[in-house]
Amino acid sequence: MLRDGPPEPLPIIYRDDSLIAIHKPAGLLVHRSVLDRHETRFALQMLRDQIGQPVYPVHRLDKGTSGVLLFALDRETGRLLSSQFERGEVSKRYVAVVRGYPPESGDIDHPLQRMADEHAGIAARAVAQPAQTRYRRLATVELPYRVDRYPSSRYALVELEPLTGRWHQLRRHMKHIAHPIIGDATHGKGRHNRLFQQLFGCQRLLLAATDMRLTHPLNGRALHLQAELAEDFAEVTRRLGWIDAFN
Repeated sequence: MLRDGPPEPLPIIYRDDSLIAIHKPAGLLVHRSVLDRHETRFALQMLRDQIGQPVYPVHRLDKGTSGVLLFALDRETGRLLSSQFERGEVSKRYVAVVRGYPPESGDIDHPLQRMADEHAGIAARAVAQPAQTRYRRLATVELPYRVDRYPSSRYALVELEPLTGRWHQLRRHMKHIAHPIIGDATHGKGRHNRLFQQLFGCQRLLLAATDMRLTHPLNGRALHLQAELAEDFAEVTRRLGWIDAFN
């Protein structure tokens, strides 16, 4: 999670002459947003200063989400990459901790309205856009704490694959099927979020972009980008006994 004080270098997980990918920490915006007017740190500016050249965002991660974040190093490469994302040719996988036990696997097909972001030049849209997410349950746990009406509380580790790229899609889709992501202050359940804060000192959204597959826009080679779970997220999974869940 992002901390106060001088910024640490952003971890670079891939770099060539036209692309650079980092492991974005939780709590860091990709770029300036009207949704968080008071933030002063942004991945785009930090990475630009770190490597001493312009970078061009080609997709986004929510502020609370950690993991693989890809930038282009020139405008033309950025245009080509953005086209891949828009055509749905980039495969992305995430890991999340959710409330309850969702089915072992499934597809969520639930249209979502677009939210506005003035700084990103995005206008709100009243008509909902198609949105699909595929999920797979990796592990479960039952904790002996009463949060709702039951004497214990159930949670699951899931893998999520967005088949479309809507704003807050994974968070909104998991809420839609009544399994909100832990740590989600907007779409989640405050009582469950507070339990994880009390038990594990967890102050973050438990959602991470761990895997991205795409075609290199210049040489046509398959590119596979991976990011391990951030330490604060990994610590929660260890304490829940999910060490072998990723094998």
